[in-house]
Order: sequence, then structure tokens, then C-alpha cells
Amino acid sequence: MPCDCAPGGAAGDTGTVSSSPYPRLVATDLDGTLVRSDGTVSDRTRAALALVEDAGAVLVFVTGRPPRWMTPIVAATGHRGLAICANGALLYDLHTERVVEEHLLEPAAAAEVVAALRALIPDVTFAVERGMAGFSREAAYQTRWPQPDAGIAEVGELVAAPMVKMLARHAEMGADDLLALARAAVGESVTLTHSSTEGLLEISAAGVSKATGLAGFAAGRGITAAEVVAFGDMPNDLPMLSWAGHSVGVANAHAEVLADVDEVTAANDADGVALVLERLYGG
Repeated sequence: MPCDCAPGGAAGDTGTVSSSPYPRLVATDLDGTLVRSDGTVSDRTRAALALVEDAGAVLVFVTGRPPRWMTPIVAATGHRGLAICANGALLYDLHTERVVEEHLLEPAAAAEVVAALRALIPDVTFAVERGMAGFSREAAYQTRWPQPDAGIAEVGELVAAPMVKMLARHAEMGADDLLALARAAVGESVTLTHSSTEGLLEISAAGVSKATGLAGFAAGRGITAAEVVAFGDMPNDLPMLSWAGHSVGVANAHAEVLADVDEVTAANDADGVALVLERLYGG
């Protein structure tokens, strides 16, 4: 059954909800949503996640992170179920550390995107994520985080094999402006999104998003969209938030997220996700 949550609340407004039934599935983004700005998960949030699983509901992390970045989250939360990684491209078993399903961006589509974006924005740079196989980039591509094992290659070599997602970076543009230009250039041949204020795009195979990953995950467990509550903060979360029966944005979310969700909770650094989960599962 869908959760009886009060939509459109102000930041920190937890509203009211019937004590039963619980939402059957909780889907949450990690960075900027569940995870604090310093990279930690608070004790309060860990306790709230335990409430979800103690109630018999399904908890799934839905993230842009690649699988190799999930180990700290397992350590911080103790959750060892399945996660949807790389914006829906991978279903990843947190217990066995194994990819169980993948939806890859093919070389021909990636090469077309490279050509279109380079024609429009000559100084854009590219990198590719291959999940368990690692990360590779052009020499000029500047990473946000240390990537000591990153391979460096010409862009033609980068896109010569299927990939989990491709990244496009521009040193001077903001993410919203870069996304608008890219969508005009490549249309719907791939899925374009971003999860950063910097000029960084995330590019997946056409039709692949957090929503498609979550919908497939839920369907395999007989759970409908109406039985899902989802949390997010950035444009890459919008498809998932629109699909879920009840959507919650944290107060620090992107303006498009705040305008689209059913409810706004407190910021990630103020345990916004925990506030809502306590209301729903705290009895």
C-alpha cells in the first residue's frame, strides 16, 4: 500500500502518517541525501535504516556511485542487500560484491556523443566508468576524487568497448548549462544527467536511469511504485523520484528536485532521511 505521507512539507516538516501499512520499499540516494557532506553516515541515520529492515521493508541504495565506492557505505550502514549503482546501469550485490545485472552504453552510441559534444564544445573532456573493471580518462580530464588506478587513453580507445557510463567534463561551465547544451546536441540517443554543481555530465545508455533500475528491482519483488518511498537531491534522482509513489527531497537539493517532490525534509547534514524514516517506521 502507498504511504500516507503529507506532500509538499517545508524543510524539516515530518507531517503525519498512518502507523500501518508501511511503505514496502525505501529507495535512497547516497551522496548529498543519506550521506553527510563530510562523507559520514550519522548514528541516527543508521538507526533509522535499521527500523526499515526491522519492519520487514526492503531497503535499496540507488546511487550514481560505481560498485567499487560502495564498500565504505556497507561499513557505515551494515546494509548488505542489493544496490542500484551507476544511475541504474548496474544491480550490485553488497554481500557478495558481485554485479548481478548490467545495462551498458555501447561503443557506437558513445562515439556519436563524443563527436557531437566535441563539435559543439571543443574543450570538453571525457572519461569512462566500467564498474568492477575500473575507470579510464583522457589525459586532460581532471578528476574530482583521487583515482590512483585510472588508465589514461585517447578518447577513441576509451569508447572502444562497452561501458557502464561515460563522463563529460568542462572546466568553466556549470552542470545545468552543460546538460542543456548536451541535450540539444544529442537528443535522446543516450540518457544525460548530472549530480554535481560542477561542469560534469553522466551519460548512460538510452532509457537507463535510476527509475528503470529501481522499477526492475521492485517488480522482481512484487512491489509497485505506489508502495515505494524515494529520497534524493540532484537531477539524476528525478526519474526515480517521479516514479516512486512518494518522493522526498532533502532541503539542500537542486531546485528542480525541490520543485518536483511530494515532500521536503531537512538537509542531509541534519538527518533529513532519518526524520522521515522515523515517522514512517518508528511505530
